[in-house]
Amino acid sequence: MNELNAILAPGMFVRHPDRPDWGKGQVQSNVGGKITVNFPEAGKVVIDGARIALLPVFDDA
Repeated sequence: MNELNAILAPGMFVRHPDRPDWGKGQVQSNVGGKITVNFPEAGKVVIDGARIALLPVFDDA
């Protein structure tokens, strides 16, 4: 798993690097490298943390 993905916890916000149109998603779970994120424009998506490095969002600046 990508090292940055390992720190993702439920409640944190992320963006998908290849799908900016999905908006800012909220992490629902991170189990065994499978990260479930609820995106406003794509709904609930399960991300393979070994293939996609999600981008943490700490503010909207």
